[in-house]
Amino acid sequence: MRSVPLNWFTDDEEFKFFIQYGKHEEDMYVHQHVDFSELVIVLHGNATHIVNSEESFIKKGDVFVINGETSHGYKDPHEFRICNIMYKPEMLELAGPDFKRSNGYQALFVLEPYYRNINHALSKMSLSISSLEYVASIVDFMIEEYTNKQQGYQTILRSRFMELVVQLSRQYENQERQGVQHHLMHLAKAISFMEDNYLQPISREEIAAKSNISVRHLNRIFQSYYKTTPSAYLLQLRLEHACRLLKSTNLPISEVSYQSGFNDSNYFTRQFTKVIGLSPKVYRKSR
Repeated sequence: MRSVPLNWFTDDEEFKFFIQYGKHEEDMYVHQHVDFSELVIVLHGNATHIVNSEESFIKKGDVFVINGETSHGYKDPHEFRICNIMYKPEMLELAGPDFKRSNGYQALFVLEPYYRNINHALSKMSLSISSLEYVASIVDFMIEEYTNKQQGYQTILRSRFMELVVQLSRQYENQERQGVQHHLMHLAKAISFMEDNYLQPISREEIAAKSNISVRHLNRIFQSYYKTTPSAYLLQLRLEHACRLLKSTNLPISEVSYQSGFNDSNYFTRQFTKVIGLSPKVYRKSR
């Protein structure tokens, strides 16, 4: 299996981004991305998509994201034409915090790629004809900008890429879902609610209610997709916030604990030491 770095496609060290139309008339070998993610939009035709060791049929209108750890390729293409957008994952940091907490974004750009690699799931989004036409117009504009490279093209491409991410995320959230995608949307709702409210005292019952599922089902899908529990995920969010405060402020440990969603500073210190491997005091000194 080949490992493909982004510099195979572009040697621009300043702008780590590549977009192209891909026309596959023959099978494409299974490969793995070394240092980038790939957004794929099927514009015409169909093929068999190989993801790790699994296969699925993909067709015009299908959209999916492949992360670097996942191997994939195509076989049996029939008039198969796609758009490949290759980008560094940190490029998505351009998205505002309001949008990054949206269910569609969490599902399409975070959860699906992660789950696809861990459990070989082959879920994907399928655009309607009208939505695909709109997306294709954005892609046309981006490829023209990328090809001509006029002054300011990098700024325009970053902007249009984020517009594309927003539009696809909205489409994902609005489409009818079943099976894996249905579970992913419940999980996305849970994560969005937790990331919005992790500094507040929230319970599993509240998280489940906001996700329109039972506590039992919430626990089950968290274990299936993240190999952890909602409580452990919530704890991780709070500890990450505490790490930021310890690095950037001189607040007392007790105040860091309170501002990170912990009511008991002793409990905070125990959990911090257990998970991070250092006490809050030692962690602060090591910054």
